[in-house]
Amino acid sequence: MRTYTSVTFSDVKITGPFWSERLDCVLSRTIPSQHQKLVEYAMLDSLKLPQPAPPLTIARNVHNFTTQIFWDSDIGKWIEAAAYALSHRRDPLIEAQIEAIIDDLERAQAPDGYLNCWYLGREPQNRWTNLRDNHELYNAGHLLEGAVAYFHTTGRDRMLRVMMRYMDHIAEVFGPEPGQKKGYPGHQEIELALIKLYHATQIRKYLDLATYFINQRGAQPHYFDIERDARGEPVAAFHQKTYEYNQSHKPVREQTKVVGHAVRAMYMYTAMADLAAELGDASLEKTCEALWEDVTRTRMYVTGGFGPSASNEGFTGDYDLPNDTAYAETCASVAMVFWAARMLNLNLDDQYGDMLELALYNTSLAGLSRDGTQYFYDNKLESDGNHQRWDWHPCPCCTMNVARLVASVAGYFYSVAEAEVAVHLYGGAEVSLPVAGGTVRLSEVSDYPWSGKIAITLDPQGTEAFTLALRIPGWAKGASARVNGQSVPIQTERGYFKLHRAWAKGDVVDLMLPIAPERVYAHPAVRQDLGRVALRRGPLVYCVEQQDINCPVAQVRLPATAALSQDWRADLLGGIMVIKAEGARVDLTAWGQSLYQNHPPPVVPSPLTAVPYYIWCNRGPNPMQVWLKE
Repeated sequence: MRTYTSVTFSDVKITGPFWSERLDCVLSRTIPSQHQKLVEYAMLDSLKLPQPAPPLTIARNVHNFTTQIFWDSDIGKWIEAAAYALSHRRDPLIEAQIEAIIDDLERAQAPDGYLNCWYLGREPQNRWTNLRDNHELYNAGHLLEGAVAYFHTTGRDRMLRVMMRYMDHIAEVFGPEPGQKKGYPGHQEIELALIKLYHATQIRKYLDLATYFINQRGAQPHYFDIERDARGEPVAAFHQKTYEYNQSHKPVREQTKVVGHAVRAMYMYTAMADLAAELGDASLEKTCEALWEDVTRTRMYVTGGFGPSASNEGFTGDYDLPNDTAYAETCASVAMVFWAARMLNLNLDDQYGDMLELALYNTSLAGLSRDGTQYFYDNKLESDGNHQRWDWHPCPCCTMNVARLVASVAGYFYSVAEAEVAVHLYGGAEVSLPVAGGTVRLSEVSDYPWSGKIAITLDPQGTEAFTLALRIPGWAKGASARVNGQSVPIQTERGYFKLHRAWAKGDVVDLMLPIAPERVYAHPAVRQDLGRVALRRGPLVYCVEQQDINCPVAQVRLPATAALSQDWRADLLGGIMVIKAEGARVDLTAWGQSLYQNHPPPVVPSPLTAVPYYIWCNRGPNPMQVWLKE
């Protein structure tokens, strides 16, 4: 059964400057601006079920599909993000907006509990006829996550009760018994939401329903084939052509390669890891470990991005990691954070903590602009200047996803076991936890990720001896520690430094994680990065933007012998640490007009400045590269 449990976001107070600024931004700028967009694009009006239904706001595409079908999910994610932000600081206006949405959901819900506003308003006769494509269960999952988050923050259970009625309906429709549909989601998500509902209510049938959806996926005869034939639809009409796209090509325990749509995959793996922990399911745990190894060793960008292909919003082949056409959807990295957190609860191993941190601080965080109102859907690692942020999208999933991740970041700092507290992230956070027969209050103070100087003060109340497990990131070479001023040797167990003792009020653990600029190289099989180098400082990957150098980005070189230095720039983008080096550039002054010559152009010294990848394109679109020619 479960060894570690993540500490709920609402129980943790973020105090450090880095994440406090992002939380304030999401609460004061992102959530209000997103609500304005929900109004502007008539998404909230869709909950009111006007009759007759108005013309589509988003026209059907060549596949006869409109993203308007999953507007419910975007509203659910907005409620979830807003609820997380309200945990940081309550806001009466935002709470009133959520309550108004709940009013509409209550009125829209069918007598049998069904609640999908697309189907209720436009094609009620087609409920549960196209799980493969039309996102009914996906929508339900995101609305459910919003309800659970709002309940945790405010204690109000009205939306939770609405969604429980819907889940009860779904549990009647789907399952192994005669007369029940043997289906499962085309877009995975409801599985992890159901587990959250189980944790909030302790009602077992919700856990059982999540288990059913995972166990049934890919079983033969294939449900999506049965469903397709019942619709009278030709096989060729499925534009993705393969069930690898939605990871239903085989039962989940037989899957060893990460394939298809990246976000669907990560959501499914999150639920699988959650169920493995909850049920003590060794086969699911083993499958998760195999899939983890595959994706992190052969299919991951250095920035913690996933899925190079726009055509399936997902994966292609091993080591296929193009930079200028990278898709690396923001949602996929957000979902990787979810998965990594669940893997940590299965097995306290720094490979999961390091991955959580990498995806969080780089691709995920890049998805939200510094002012909190613009976004990246895809995250390239090289741009000619045409890639830019947008303020909305016909498929606004990433807007809400990055907002809900940033707003809930407090929920990824700590896990707790019977006699152990594990610290996964640093950056300033306070929490009171039940452990070892009592409680302990932890106060972690740091200026992470800019500084690796970390102080943790403990205040135990009635506890027996317990273990404090501190993650030592894989990049942290030469970490040191002191307890109450006395040096203690660091010995790690799977990357965690474990201190077991009878703790006393006022005990202080000082941890020093040396953070310095360093080079990173890709596996030689990643052909796009051969002869190139990337820069990293602590958890942050860096890039070079055109604005910071005196030549075109494509002509920049970083010699292997060039020393790297760092410089705190309080005047730049709200205060960031930049990396500097004596780089080089191609000198074209003597090249002339010839397209080709029989000698290379000279390379001359040129200063180089790199900024954190997450902050790029906040000074307007401009050329950028993560991987530099060496």
